[in-house]
Amino acid sequence: MSKRAPGLEADVAHATSPPKPRRREFLKSAAVIGSLALFARVRVGGLEGYVEAATQNGNAYIRPPGAVDEEEFVRRCIRCHKCGENCTNSCIRFVGAEGPAEARGTPYIVPREKACVLCMKCNNNCPSGALQFVDADHPALWEVVHMGTAELDKNICNSYQGYICGVCIRACPIGDLALSADLWEKPLLNPDYCVGCGLCEQSCFHMPQALRIRNRGRA
Repeated sequence: MSKRAPGLEADVAHATSPPKPRRREFLKSAAVIGSLALFARVRVGGLEGYVEAATQNGNAYIRPPGAVDEEEFVRRCIRCHKCGENCTNSCIRFVGAEGPAEARGTPYIVPREKACVLCMKCNNNCPSGALQFVDADHPALWEVVHMGTAELDKNICNSYQGYICGVCIRACPIGDLALSADLWEKPLLNPDYCVGCGLCEQSCFHMPQALRIRNRGRA
């Protein structure tokens, strides 16, 4: 039998076996595939899915005055926090790690804890256009500010249960146009003029509150 030269078998095996991918090339390929998968997820269910879920039944965040529609707001906001830094009432919060990924770092308000006083310092200092400029002395704020709208539960409202109250009426900065008084200080809401500042909700004595601000559900 003929003998192969030393090392020939190893050379043959090396020539016939497929080349092993280098570690760096493998990691690069994996990163590209992962990025594509992430991009596909965001495109299919990310921002669009968030906006659809957030605006159903008025469950979206209550944004500061001057905010554009939710999807455009999340796109425009650069998370600089200038709105919160300039807020005279310190009522602006920011979505944390517990919130939806698409909304993290964006500003919102919890009216029951601290409502908006409509000073407009937030939108006057927004550099990205997520909050549009609003003049605090605008003669018809309800035409340019759409933070949300108040909803009243008459079943727990003191004035509708025989106890004269009316603190929400006196707290409303728009006055009788948005929140007027009926007999025995029963609040009458006109959502067309409500700007959603939440001062009525914050002032409500009842626990839980009889008045709540709901996002208008604008997508």
